[in-house]
Amino acid sequence: QVQLVESGGGLVQPGGSLRLSCAASENIFSRYAMGWYRQAPGKQRELVAAITRGGSTKYADSVKGRFTVSRDNAKNTVYLQMNSLKPEDTAVYYCNAGLLEGSGWYPSDLRGQGTQVTVSS
Repeated sequence: QVQLVESGGGLVQPGGSLRLSCAASENIFSRYAMGWYRQAPGKQRELVAAITRGGSTKYADSVKGRFTVSRDNAKNTVYLQMNSLKPEDTAVYYCNAGLLEGSGWYPSDLRGQGTQVTVSS
């Protein structure tokens, strides 16, 4: 049973923008903080951003000031607005449910299928 579904990836030129969406089942969205992480070929998985149910956020240093995570609790959806995209942002982006406490992100096994983001001219 698919419980997290990402959308919004694609090909964009450097400097462009994309917005990713992740629709979650209510039982997940009401219980967990939500995070976005990315995986590029040959690179370690990286947490990009996370947001608690109350709206507290955490960002990777590499995306601060460019990416914004938000959630719509009425729609059970979390978003990742990505601006000023760079080629190094190219990766598969995954939505993940977890726990955000202090500066620590504790992921669960609940994640979506991923959406490809490619930044290239």
